[in-house]
This record gives sequence, C-alpha cells and structure tokens, in this order.
Amino acid sequence: MEMRELTIRKRDGVGKGPAGRLRRAGQVPATLYGGASPVNVAVAPKDVLRLIHGHEGSTQLFRVTFEGTTDAKMAIIRDMQFDPVSESLIHVDLQEVAMDKPIQVAVPLRHVGEARGVKDVGGILEMILREVQVSCLPAAIPNSITADVSELGIHDVLTVRDLAVPEGVRILNDPGQAVATVAPPAVEEAAAVTPAAGTVAATPAEPEVLTERKPKDEADEKKK
Repeated sequence: MEMRELTIRKRDGVGKGPAGRLRRAGQVPATLYGGASPVNVAVAPKDVLRLIHGHEGSTQLFRVTFEGTTDAKMAIIRDMQFDPVSESLIHVDLQEVAMDKPIQVAVPLRHVGEARGVKDVGGILEMILREVQVSCLPAAIPNSITADVSELGIHDVLTVRDLAVPEGVRILNDPGQAVATVAPPAVEEAAAVTPAAGTVAATPAEPEVLTERKPKDEADEKKK
C-alpha cells in the first residue's frame, strides 16, 4: 500500500491572534509531538482531510515532511479539533513515531455476521464497544479489528477476549469487557409488562366517604 504524505511548515507565535491569521491564510495551527519538545507547525486543512480520507475512525500512519526539506518522519494524527458551528478543521495534533517501538492507539471495531438471536428470533444486536486500545509497532496498526457476532444468541455477550487480533497486535482493554450482546425482541419485552388476554386488571377500591360529624348538641335535639 502506498504511504501517504503530509507537508508541514514551522510557524511563529501562538494564541488566538496568530491562529486566526493563519486560518485566514488557508492554514491551520498544528503541534508535532515526539521530539525533544513539541514543535508548533502549520498545515493545509485540505491536505489533512485528504490524508485521512477512507480512514475515518482509524489511526493512519503517514510520512510527514517539513516544507523545503527532504527530511521525512513517520507520524500519526493524535487529535483533530473542529469548529462546532462550521465543522471546519481548526487544529491538529501530530505524533512522531519510531518504526521499531510499539505505540498505543485506538482502533475501531467492525462487527461482521448476523447474530443467531437476531436471525432466528428477531433479537436486537447491541454494539457496546466501538473501539479498543491496542499496542503494536506503527507498521502493524490495523485499520479495524473484527468482532464476529454470528454465534450470539439472546443475552449472549461477546467480550474483548473473543476478538480475533492480528499478529503483533495486543489489545489493552480488560479481556472481560463487553463488546456486543443480543437483547430480546421488543415485542417480548412489551409482553412482559402487558396483562395477559382475558385477565382483568384489579380496580383500586374507592376511598371511603366520610360524612361531616354533627355537633353533639344537635344530635341530642333530634332524639327528643
């Protein structure tokens, strides 16, 4: 597979003012971690989005090069920030990596197969876990890890220990953590709380009506 590349350039100044001017110039501020100290850089947002196209939700390994040089480094995207209104990219965190040292990254889960509980009795598949943390060499980062739900019946649970892991990849999550389960059909759940046909729901007793108590003198007068 062809290695993707990203060109970055060093930037001066930090804070809202320099960042705003950078964005108006068609760039976004970024930070490159992994060296002796973080480096403030700038990058074209369209280049970042093109870089991750087809890899949304997964950790993409790529080659990063400073503008005007041929000195390339291997890196991954650690974090991206988007404007909540315009949804445009406003900041990127890059992480330089060494190809011979394991790194920890998040990898999405991709469920495959049709659960028995869904196919046979109309149960509802519930995906509880969407990604796992793994440790591996940068070149071994998988695009996703498969979660096969085919054998799940009603109330069965697929756990992290059941996942098929590629060679050289170690999952860091608790092995007993739930990944997916199959809930009973919605109609069964409704039947459990609906009175059976032919039964009459108990009618609450009407409250006792208390009449106003007459004064003792008035009661005695009526007896005469």
